[in-house]
Amino acid sequence: QVQLVESGGGLVQPGGSLRLSCAASGRIFSINTMNWYRQAPGKERELVAQITSSGSTNYADSVKGRFTISRDNAKNTVYLQMNSLKPEDTAVYYCNVVFPKASHWGQGTQVTVSS
Repeated sequence: QVQLVESGGGLVQPGGSLRLSCAASGRIFSINTMNWYRQAPGKERELVAQITSSGSTNYADSVKGRFTISRDNAKNTVYLQMNSLKPEDTAVYYCNVVFPKASHWGQGTQVTVSS
């Protein structure tokens, strides 16, 4: 079994920064793509950032230049560094880890950007 544990969410003022982490544990042999999604109230879940096993990254237009995704393969962990946060970044953030035969989701962590 695989578990994903997220951390790092919270309340931050506009212009501030947060760093999210998602650690995978359990019977892990290899990991393909690692993703961060978010879902704001009344909106559909959207892909924020992704990083492949080779380190290639992709970002939603709304976060380009402000968010950075990274991964530590030795720790089976993916990170999302969020800078210059805006109120519209407020959402529940979910990590999604794609393994060769399955995809798993984290429990979600709340990010609130407000003054």
